[in-house]
Amino acid sequence: MASPALNLASSFDIKKRPSILEPMRVSVRSTPARSVPATPLTRVTAAVQPQLDEVSARITQQVTAFDPAIEGYVTYALDSNGKKLRPLVTLLAGGASGGVTNAHVDLAVIVELIHLATLVHDDIMDEAERRRDQPTLNARWGNALSVLLGDSLFAHAVDLSTQFDDAEISRAIARATRDVCTGEIIQTQRRFDLHLGIEEYLRIIELKTATLFAVAAELGAKLNNACASHIAALKNFGRYLGTAYQIYDDCVDLAGRESVTGKTLGTDLRMGKLTLPMLQLLQNASAIEKERYCQLILEGDSASVRVLLQTSGIGAMEQSVAVGIERLQTAQSQLDELAPSYSLEALHLLADGVAAMLQSLRAPNA
Repeated sequence: MASPALNLASSFDIKKRPSILEPMRVSVRSTPARSVPATPLTRVTAAVQPQLDEVSARITQQVTAFDPAIEGYVTYALDSNGKKLRPLVTLLAGGASGGVTNAHVDLAVIVELIHLATLVHDDIMDEAERRRDQPTLNARWGNALSVLLGDSLFAHAVDLSTQFDDAEISRAIARATRDVCTGEIIQTQRRFDLHLGIEEYLRIIELKTATLFAVAAELGAKLNNACASHIAALKNFGRYLGTAYQIYDDCVDLAGRESVTGKTLGTDLRMGKLTLPMLQLLQNASAIEKERYCQLILEGDSASVRVLLQTSGIGAMEQSVAVGIERLQTAQSQLDELAPSYSLEALHLLADGVAAMLQSLRAPNA
């Protein structure tokens, strides 16, 4: 039986929020009972830290559901120290729509398992060697074993979803899993396609990434029997947040440092994935420049492309960051009709946190 809802409501006023376009500015409120550093993501995780800890513990426990012969591989795949953004969205959507229950923790475990399965498959397709400062599964045990392990994680997550009393929860999770895979298939289909448009790119990342954020927020509200408008608002918040986060991830693949990210970078260009910065670069180019840029992209010359993204006229990286921030503004606007609460403010702070991550990729003089 679900545990009683946690009271995350706040009695103090929600102040007018600063523009998300202000570099590295975040909205924070002082709370006497909390001594958490006033940074976006630490403030967000503090709102539901006990439940996030429970999610991590339950994910680790999933190893026992698999055959002992493969437990070692599963343990390695689930040994994640990632941001757990999708579980965070799940729990905060629950808090913003009535309260966090044990069912929300179950849902958070499921969406994170699906995410971990996608990472296993992503690393295979990208031929990535490192993730989160350790060798990828495919680097250690090869593609054949890794793809089957990813399949097993997908199947286990969907199996867990059937335990909800409301069958629509399981159906929504299954549809989301299908859409995530569809996005990956389309992206693979369009590799090295220099005619890919920005709107087509956005559709791909909405499928492969934003879908899981959206279903996490949607079902977080649905578990509380929230009204249809609140469920839709949170679902839209998740979709726009997830799109912005993927834009950030695509930008950092070209502008980040492996020592900071802990994963193999430059894989998108090497594997022919045309992401938003590259598409903006091509869109801004003259006919002569475009021919040269296309050649660099096809050759996978990441060093040259990285310089061009920051220096060619209207910087393509700067434009990409702006698109991501616009999505975050839209995400926050979806929350207007929800009642003020600590969880609602934490959702705003989550968007602020992703905005700060995007802002960090801007050129020094941008």
